Amino acid sequence: MTTSPDRSLALDPDFCKLLVNSHLRVVGEPLIDPEELRQDAARWLYENAPFCVVAHNTDADPRFVYANRAAQECFEYSWSEMTALRSRLSAEHPNRDERDALLESVRTKGYASGYRGLRIAKSGRRFWIENVTVWNLIDDDGVYRGQAATYRQWKDV
Repeated sequence: MTTSPDRSLALDPDFCKLLVNSHLRVVGEPLIDPEELRQDAARWLYENAPFCVVAHNTDADPRFVYANRAAQECFEYSWSEMTALRSRLSAEHPNRDERDALLESVRTKGYASGYRGLRIAKSGRRFWIENVTVWNLIDDDGVYRGQAATYRQWKDV
């Protein structure tokens, strides 16, 4: 997934479908309430979801390509700032090895849940993300498109 930073996936129904369908297929449970799927799911997930969702591409040094509003508020970045950010930079340098090990495990196993990790916001504020599920973004043709993560809990250090 080599989407350019200026093309917004925020409200893209196809990208929302990739997030939702791959989560169901890989993790085995729905990312969003099926009732929301009957509405404008992409808009709801981006604007109104009470949980964070981020996704990065398949680059050797992956870049965020998606962050819903809850995630943007958590990390204190705008859409354009977040989608220009290399995902490794969401963790402080000493915590990147742990993050990299998690992502490699997800790459080979499909997903991981129950993860807890220390992250850093734009302002330098440090916070824990908790009960995180990370999964591979696999499209309907079985093509690997990157990885995504969701979490409902975070707290400042």
